[in-house]
Amino acid sequence: MNVNIEESWKEHLQDEFEKDYFKNLVEFVKQEYRTTQIFPPGKLIFNAFNLCPFNEVKVVILGQDPYHDDGQANGLCFSVNDGIPFPPSLQNIFKEISDDLNRPAPASGDLSRWARQGVLLLNSILTVRAHQASSHKDHGWEIFTDRVIKELSENRENIVFMLWGSYAKNKGAQIDKSKHLVLTSVHPSPLSVYRGFFGCKHFSRANEYLKAHNKKEIEW
Repeated sequence: MNVNIEESWKEHLQDEFEKDYFKNLVEFVKQEYRTTQIFPPGKLIFNAFNLCPFNEVKVVILGQDPYHDDGQANGLCFSVNDGIPFPPSLQNIFKEISDDLNRPAPASGDLSRWARQGVLLLNSILTVRAHQASSHKDHGWEIFTDRVIKELSENRENIVFMLWGSYAKNKGAQIDKSKHLVLTSVHPSPLSVYRGFFGCKHFSRANEYLKAHNKKEIEW
């Protein structure tokens, strides 16, 4: 199956695209886009991969599924298009960046600037029905993104994985901690942020690790 995804990812994932579950997933997703409002726009489903080729990944931030309100989702976890109010989790991420790095919080919620520096902003589920969180759960996306994590864990070294909340921690259980830095905390949502996300210093810790392995630090 020819999937419109960045070439280096296509090389690593081509056999996944031929599996029955993935073919069924594609048919399901196509039907959903034909019959109802789905986010993100179809051309942005693989935006995280297209902006961050396989061999350029330095950091992985793992989300759950796309934002489901109008105009928010752009194919990058936690990211919103310019002009869209910051959702609460993104506000808290920016507050932690500001406190951690002792600088003003970022002004733009569009995190494509991170992706272009090597941050894979990966949702576990890549599509969602408008106004229905987790509506594309258990249709195959989770199997696909498990494979993505497995490929990075096995075929790359010295990547920083940021796993926020129990869902992300469980999904990242397969990561080889002898080759990569795995940073965990509670989720940055308002429900849990004061139980350990604020003060986790993941952004400075990631940069320290990258610098120690002769990689360019991320401009958060």
